[in-house]
Amino acid sequence: MGTVTAQDGTSIFYKDWGPRDAQPIVFHHGWPLSGDDWDNQMLFFLEHGYRVIAHDRRGHGRSGQSATGHEMDTYAADVAAVTDALDLRDAVHIGHSTGGGEVARYVARAKPGRVAKAVLVGAVPPIMVKSDSNPGGLPIEVFDGFRASLVANRAQFYVDVPAGPFYGYNRPGAEVSQGVIDNWWRQGMSGAANAHYHCIKAFSETDFTEDLKQIDVPVLVVHGTDDQIVPYDDSAPLSAKLLRNGRLKSYEGLPHGMLTTHPDTVNPDLLAFVKE
Repeated sequence: MGTVTAQDGTSIFYKDWGPRDAQPIVFHHGWPLSGDDWDNQMLFFLEHGYRVIAHDRRGHGRSGQSATGHEMDTYAADVAAVTDALDLRDAVHIGHSTGGGEVARYVARAKPGRVAKAVLVGAVPPIMVKSDSNPGGLPIEVFDGFRASLVANRAQFYVDVPAGPFYGYNRPGAEVSQGVIDNWWRQGMSGAANAHYHCIKAFSETDFTEDLKQIDVPVLVVHGTDDQIVPYDDSAPLSAKLLRNGRLKSYEGLPHGMLTTHPDTVNPDLLAFVKE
């Protein structure tokens, strides 16, 4: 574990496990979580001989709680600071949800040789919010509701999201894990309210269309068809079409948080793509 200092002086926390000469896999977490959300996948890939790295986005987890920089350009610059400091080459970048947007923005701008492949899991690209150019998106009122709930009672909001739509626990017959809900709450509450508030705009209103078009490395786009946070139809299929070398893998009936609820299903597919 360590920290890297970003361009504006903000401290970015990261975990770095495994052989230093192994191929690195970098994990990018969703809102409002931390690198801890990747524990299952990090242990899985560590067992398969990879070097695994996960950072906490600024204002999230153990990273610095900056007053500014809570938008995708700065998030991508922070990732570049970490990859430069660790001199990561031929890395595979895997991003979930907001982290998928961060991956798209970073990989599109990465220095030659830094990135070998990328994976977008339940990711927010191309763009979430509804507009004339994105008629299938979610109305801005949905995200205004997120902001209002965060301001009114962040602690309760961070119970309601994982206990309901994030993991599909609101579906009939779902096997609910209180530990998973508590861990989501723990990660969320360790971050800064201002960072989480502004990140809602970053993940919902950023247009990643041009980023996706610029990426030339192989990209696997994976998504659950019952994703209630980032609806399937307006995300994964559209991203796969925009990518030069994209491949779409859909999981029928799986939720947004399928990396946690169904790791035995998703992890082998991630490994197969990395090993190709």
